[in-house]
Amino acid sequence: MLDVKVPGRTLGHLIMAFLLSALGGYWLGAASPDTALEAVQMIIEQLGPISDSSFHNFLKIFTNNSMVAFFTFMSGLLFGLGPWFIMAFNGFVVGLVVFAVHRMSGMSMGQIILGLVPHGVVEIPAIALAGVAGIVWYREIISGEGRGEERFKTGAVKGLKLFILSVLLLFVAALIEAYVTPRVAGL
Repeated sequence: MLDVKVPGRTLGHLIMAFLLSALGGYWLGAASPDTALEAVQMIIEQLGPISDSSFHNFLKIFTNNSMVAFFTFMSGLLFGLGPWFIMAFNGFVVGLVVFAVHRMSGMSMGQIILGLVPHGVVEIPAIALAGVAGIVWYREIISGEGRGEERFKTGAVKGLKLFILSVLLLFVAALIEAYVTPRVAGL
């Protein structure tokens, strides 16, 4: 069913865009701490409190990340550029959050990294894969074989297969984030 070639170079570049933007977000936070703290406070207010129920947190995380993946996937149809902006924006926000959490809570960088890495190694590539899915769809429309309608359908099928894989990975990442990360990071 999932017999689609993943453009590894595009996937790697999207992940790199995320990571470089995360460094940029952290750097901006360090350059303007008050702005970073205000931005993170707004994000916290939008997300709402963390539940005492791991299952509730799992559902919230999975739902949120699946929506981000869906928008990243669909944004690939915007000339193949949307996923790049979404990955860069999300990386930037993560960098700001890392800076603010370090500054506000006094958590060590080691503990913050332990709070991100267990699920992040699955989640970030999964979101990037959703972006690749949208780019694959766009590329098929532009340079595939056959009439426009055929290229659209072929691209949609290829893209949806990758998107499904992305959502499955996000399911695993949400399980890790809700059940494993808090224990590993001592949160």
